[in-house]
Amino acid sequence: MSDFVMPSLGADMESAVLMEWLVKEGDHVTKGQVIAEVETSKGVIDIEVFEDGIVEKLLVKEETECAVGTPLAFIRTADEKPPVQTIENTQRIKASPAARRKAKEMGIEIAALATAGEVDLEQVEKFAEKSPTLATSDGMRQAIAKAMSRSNSEIPHYYLSISINMTPSLEWLEDFNAARPIKERVLPAALLIRAVVKALKEVPQLNGFWENNEHHISESIHPGIAIALRKGGLITPALINANDMGLDETMHSLSDLISRTRSGKLRNTEMTLQTITITNLGDLGVESVFGVIYPPQVALVGLGRIIDAPWVQGDTLSVRKVMHATLAGDHRATDGRTGGLFLDKLNQILQAPQELL
Repeated sequence: MSDFVMPSLGADMESAVLMEWLVKEGDHVTKGQVIAEVETSKGVIDIEVFEDGIVEKLLVKEETECAVGTPLAFIRTADEKPPVQTIENTQRIKASPAARRKAKEMGIEIAALATAGEVDLEQVEKFAEKSPTLATSDGMRQAIAKAMSRSNSEIPHYYLSISINMTPSLEWLEDFNAARPIKERVLPAALLIRAVVKALKEVPQLNGFWENNEHHISESIHPGIAIALRKGGLITPALINANDMGLDETMHSLSDLISRTRSGKLRNTEMTLQTITITNLGDLGVESVFGVIYPPQVALVGLGRIIDAPWVQGDTLSVRKVMHATLAGDHRATDGRTGGLFLDKLNQILQAPQELL
């Protein structure tokens, strides 16, 4: 029998609230199955189990805040004999995830809104309107600030940048999409992610972690993709096993990840397995991004706005679509030469986009 514990969903996380069990005692579970929802400062996250077995005992009631590492349940393997069980009937308050998040932001106890039905977002907002003295908080912003403070104090950053001629990639992508239905077209963001992943295969030293004073290179590539939330804030969930995806699958997985991030339906693996971060602020008009590495990762790739700019090639001066790509590297793990090799490889790949399929 093993403990199913509250996982750490980021270097800045100390605790989370167990919002809802999706299984009951006696249920059979399989590896990778989502069995609970927890709420952190980054939103509601689906939590997976990492072994096959039977839910022997649920140790924590819903709506309970628990520190990282707290046992939440006992999972019994199929060949273990069950002990004598004591069944407890507990009353819980039903509320939508959106209502729970809003209540937490406003400092409202869900119990104060309990009704015969489910508490919804409208009820929470109306209650808040009637209680103007309620204190508000920005847990996500506090979590980000904590992680970035740690990054600045622990990581000796170095920064490199390169200007990339994006005209070949954009022209190729336009032809590639021309004969496709709108729903099947690939966006430049997916092309860029695919190019970064391909470059990391060539320069893997930037894909990994700095832990226990050692550099650990990850064989799998799980880039954290910076995604803006509709009501503010930024989350960087992982695109799991991006190294195994072609261009179409990268586009499909990216769309799914963005949708689930904004609806609060991420899994714990997507919040913990990031091996590098990619942030693209081009849609905001930003031309160069000099980011801060999220520990224990050792690199961050910043992609800026694609602009019309003069471009010299040989003796020819012309106007091309140009993007500034930057790299923030951890000097404990790599140096400027390694970072330069990566940016050069990224540039080469984007001049031959047909190889990204």
